[in-house]
Amino acid sequence: MTDQIKKKGSSITRVLEILEAIGEAKHPPSPLDLSIALDIPKPSIHRLIQFLEKEGYVKVDLYGGLLTGSRVKKLLFNVWDNEKFRIERISILENLSNKIGETCGIAILQENHMLYVDRVQTNWPLQVYLPVGSTVPLWCTSSGKLFLSYLDAEKRANILRNIPMTPYTKNTIIGSEALEKDIQTIRQNALGTDNEEFIAGMVACSVPIFHPNGKILASLYTHAPTIRKSLEDLVSFEDDLRQAANDLNLHIQSSLK
Repeated sequence: MTDQIKKKGSSITRVLEILEAIGEAKHPPSPLDLSIALDIPKPSIHRLIQFLEKEGYVKVDLYGGLLTGSRVKKLLFNVWDNEKFRIERISILENLSNKIGETCGIAILQENHMLYVDRVQTNWPLQVYLPVGSTVPLWCTSSGKLFLSYLDAEKRANILRNIPMTPYTKNTIIGSEALEKDIQTIRQNALGTDNEEFIAGMVACSVPIFHPNGKILASLYTHAPTIRKSLEDLVSFEDDLRQAANDLNLHIQSSLK
């Protein structure tokens, strides 16, 4: 019985190590990469990956690399949405929203969209309604372009080449060269912008929220109708956005302890 428990514990540890390695990798690793990095025999790594893929914990990309699957993302979202941690994030958003006078929120990457996970709505009668749970495009929103800016150029080019880019408004950037130039500017400034590119009459800007490992984890955004604020007006609150993002970084670090 002891040997069985030890063997089971070893398998569980290996599964967790595989998920951790996939989550931390800069590029989707192959089974061989994981076999070498984790010192797991190739037959064992293939067996464990097949099990994880079947159960929805990992998925394989077009090039055979491994990514975290839907069940891992669901688990992470449930932890993120835990009321114990959420109350602090909402208080930070409320403080920021009061300073800017506009809606503020947090968005995370979900597949090839941005998902709104936290949000504090302004009290103005006129507002843009994009509730928690809404998904928005990557390539024409401030949060989406901010995430794209943190990808390496080759991966970003491949994504943009395969995403159908709809011209939502007259300001939507759909030319690859122009969009890449805009994204490079966003990366240099670490400030995402949307100048009526997704919704006519709405502007937005966003700053990154980082994981303790240095990777972008989420974006902190604010948006407003142009009848009330211009993009320049929103960008003038950059320091407040970055201070709130720093508070959220500290919140995330404490929640991971």
